[in-house]
Amino acid sequence: MKLSLLFLAFLAVMSLIALVLYKADKEKAKKGKWRIKEATLLGFGFLGGAVGALCAMKLFRHKTKHWYFWAVNILGLLWQAALAGFLFYRGM
Repeated sequence: MKLSLLFLAFLAVMSLIALVLYKADKEKAKKGKWRIKEATLLGFGFLGGAVGALCAMKLFRHKTKHWYFWAVNILGLLWQAALAGFLFYRGM
């Protein structure tokens, strides 16, 4: 299997996990329960789940007022898209 397809599968899984984590954190916030650490949310977004994290921010209106969530997830999206483009361009 090509490396580019494996990378896209990795991004899809990470995005799904990020989306679920953001939703879970939003539900915990509503109920006043113990929350998911911001570092965990940011880490999943930056390290592969930027699409899911950004979608979750918009869908669930969660963490949208924190500029650093936007910054980290957009930076993650940029490097993830750049690497995916490079892998496809190189035919890997």
